Amino acid sequence: MDASTEQLIRTAIAEDVGSGDVTATYFVPADSTARAQIAAREPGVLAGMEVALRVFREIDPKIEVNARMSDGSAFVPGDVLMDISGPTRGILTAERTALNFLQRLSGVATQARRYVEAVKPHPVQIWDTRKTTPGWRLLEKAAVKAGGGTNHRLGLYDHVMVKDNHLAAHGGLPELQAAINRVRKERPGTRIQLEADHLEQVAGFLTLQGVDMLLLDNMGAARLREAVELNAGKLWLEASGGITLETIRDIAATGVNAISVGALTHSARALDLGLDFI
Repeated sequence: MDASTEQLIRTAIAEDVGSGDVTATYFVPADSTARAQIAAREPGVLAGMEVALRVFREIDPKIEVNARMSDGSAFVPGDVLMDISGPTRGILTAERTALNFLQRLSGVATQARRYVEAVKPHPVQIWDTRKTTPGWRLLEKAAVKAGGGTNHRLGLYDHVMVKDNHLAAHGGLPELQAAINRVRKERPGTRIQLEADHLEQVAGFLTLQGVDMLLLDNMGAARLREAVELNAGKLWLEASGGITLETIRDIAATGVNAISVGALTHSARALDLGLDFI
């Protein structure tokens, strides 16, 4: 588990527990022990199990936790996801924080799985975006992978994405080529992607050297098919912009290589999971 996730867990616990769990301290005997389970109350795809386990262990190392399923597993209502036993106070104190992580991340994995299933049998990847909850990016992108999706760039540092506002501030094709050449010289191995809003841009970008992929933004299925024909297999093509479960199959049928969907993370609903004492 990376350091940023460990810090996020500690921050979440501190946010909820503060100076101490007043209710558990005064209404649960100090020597009380219990057994509990986290179970699904609706169908979905699991993600965030290791984080949830870590929350219980951080609250009280005496709590024993056992995962019944691993990330990426599909579940139905009534399925038990985790067994918990140990000090009752600790279980109650950890309950909400553990569930917050598990419900949110399973919601992202479930959303990703819906989109992945929707494009079958077309050989197209479903990509996530940077539209993530601040501080949760690594966790949410891991949840996308658990759901069968593919991670796009992690941040501004690992992948060049020249979007419309960059183009407006930069200049024409000669200036673009010069900048691409500098990236290739100073940051070898960095992927370079350009955003195209219309077919004329696609044609112009295809004359450049050193480009890895194009982002075809807010193009309908008809124009995407034209862009695919124009590209003729030269560059990797990503479609993006307002794509929903209702429209994604038509987009997948155009022949693009990938479809990025911000809704995988920014619109995923937390699933209904619950902790109950046995």
